[in-house]
Amino acid sequence: MSGITIKTKEDIEKLRRGGKVLAHILDELEKEVVPGNTTLDVDDKAMQLIEKYGATPLTLGYHPSFAPRPYPASTCVSIDDVVVHGIPNEYPETFMEGDVVSIDLVIEYEGMVVDSARTVGAGTLAKEDAELLEVTRQALKAGIAAVRPGAHVSDIGKAVEAATPKGFSQVRDFCGHGVGYSLHEEPQIPNYYIPGRSPELKEGMVLAIEPMVIIGKNPEVFIADDGYTVLTASGQNAAHMEHTVLVTKKGVEVLTVS
Repeated sequence: MSGITIKTKEDIEKLRRGGKVLAHILDELEKEVVPGNTTLDVDDKAMQLIEKYGATPLTLGYHPSFAPRPYPASTCVSIDDVVVHGIPNEYPETFMEGDVVSIDLVIEYEGMVVDSARTVGAGTLAKEDAELLEVTRQALKAGIAAVRPGAHVSDIGKAVEAATPKGFSQVRDFCGHGVGYSLHEEPQIPNYYIPGRSPELKEGMVLAIEPMVIIGKNPEVFIADDGYTVLTASGQNAAHMEHTVLVTKKGVEVLTVS
């Protein structure tokens, strides 16, 4: 349990409020994903709503260890074969009919951190892309259902992997994580099963569970020259869905819902 934090009752109440705020913001951002709008429209709307709710965008200016510079936007908006960390404001992209669009947003609210992501279609999706979204949705649902006191981190990855059918693959180079006091906390939560010992889940732990699914059998990804944008090596489309959840006495509570 080294480095893993247990949140207090007061922390949890703040996280519940922040989770609802984040869900409301993402509800509004989804409406921006229509053909003809741009990734910048999403980021600008996010900033307006973040200010309205008195929150703070945590990715803006955040400098992770893998990147050469601080992140320049409040959201990540990723289209088609971009898995995660698409930069919405440096070279804005216009949404086209049938695009697969992922929106990832992390906010601090009342001093606590919540993290969530959704993938939606711009207009009508192709059949394979619609299936991709459903697979990712079910993988997230399965991962969340594996959370309970006494279970282990590896149980989450096992459930996510089991819910991902043949013809789709889970990204292995990026994973879920603890959250609450900061953007990334222990434990790391892979989206596939790793045999052996892993941290036990305990009441009061707060986790960001986030399957990243690619069409096809190749889970490999690479980072573009901008230092952030993560693309599929196969060129196939990807989806990313994420919730912040609380380990409760009896099981799990999803915090990032309205």
